[in-house]
Amino acid sequence: MKKLFITRHAKSSWEDITVSDHDRDLLDVGIRRTRKVAEYIKKKGEIPDIIISSSAVRALKTARIFAEIFNYPVEKIKISPSLYGCDEDDILDEIYGLPDETESAMVVGHNPAFTDFANYFMKPKQQIDNLPTSGIVAIRFKTDKWTDIHLAKHKMLFKAFPKDL
Repeated sequence: MKKLFITRHAKSSWEDITVSDHDRDLLDVGIRRTRKVAEYIKKKGEIPDIIISSSAVRALKTARIFAEIFNYPVEKIKISPSLYGCDEDDILDEIYGLPDETESAMVVGHNPAFTDFANYFMKPKQQIDNLPTSGIVAIRFKTDKWTDIHLAKHKMLFKAFPKDL
């Protein structure tokens, strides 16, 4: 079995128009909401074996908040430039590169790709219009190989959105 946590970065600031999109920072409300979601996930006992983040500042800071609450070593967060400005195939490529010994992974990135990616693995009635900032969709796959997740039977385990907690 493999478990994947598809996670959108926390709410970020658009205040300073001189800052590039890649370098936008988090808002305090985004930090608080991410902590809330991370605490919820931790209480469920759903701690991933690895955290992979887009290289964008807002995604990496979000990943660090999860890591802190999960007691996951921040220096072990894998930073993936390919998750910034990505599409679903880029996300799959990142996941396909995981060692099969890894049972669960969290990917932290951006919309619209992360909403589309999550919906690909959900039944039509479960699908979402938008993966909100700090939101997570957790999917379990009946396979021992990450490269087979697109073929494996799968089930959405839960959605964790800040407004619902």
